[in-house]
Amino acid sequence: MPIVDVGAADWDRVVGQSEKPVAVEFWAPWCPWCRKLMPDFDALSTEYEGRLTMLKLNTQDHPDIAERYGVMGLPTIKMFCQGRPIGEVIGYMPKPRLKTELDRLMQNHRECLQSSSPMPT
Repeated sequence: MPIVDVGAADWDRVVGQSEKPVAVEFWAPWCPWCRKLMPDFDALSTEYEGRLTMLKLNTQDHPDIAERYGVMGLPTIKMFCQGRPIGEVIGYMPKPRLKTELDRLMQNHRECLQSSSPMPT
């Protein structure tokens, strides 16, 4: 399943109102490590289909969102639970390590759901 690009116009709907955990890759076209990570992130989206929504956000086009969530380096992958950031991984990593980190973040999502209620819209 191809990963969807998200932006300011659909951020609240796609990230804030998702029933599933959401992993957002913050990237930029000029970032070589982002380009290196993208194929693995894309490939994992098929493996996590139905359990995890995986999105990309171009920080060059949407610097306000990157700033809102404290993105200081690229690539950064942030995991969201009911619109709230619950973890992140920063920098390039090989696909097996990326999968391990996404699994860890998904565990954080389960804990988030057990201990919180949705953010008001």
